[in-house]
Amino acid sequence: MAKHPDDRDLFPGALEIMILKSLRLKPMHGYALVKHIKQVSDNLLQVEEGSLYPALQRMLREGLLESEEGTSAKGRPTRIYSVTEAGLQHLEKEVLSFEKMFAGITRVLAFDKA
Repeated sequence: MAKHPDDRDLFPGALEIMILKSLRLKPMHGYALVKHIKQVSDNLLQVEEGSLYPALQRMLREGLLESEEGTSAKGRPTRIYSVTEAGLQHLEKEVLSFEKMFAGITRVLAFDKA
């Protein structure tokens, strides 16, 4: 399927930040995370399940998340993810890094040569 011209790939680490920030609010299963990010971004961000689940697995291995068996709203077995203390510390560090990068990009975009 071809990408829409307005679609952009996320910068490295963006998905991780969004997962950690979302799970900081409350534990969720994967599909709920996809819906949450889409809703909060006012449909500007679309997270594909094909990129979400590998990221969740990597973050579990790194100790940023933990998971437990749960049940979806439709009564199906599912895995519920929550952020760990290490994940919260990682989130804080990554948000600071993103804010610095964003400030730099903003300065470059605002610069006009006289």
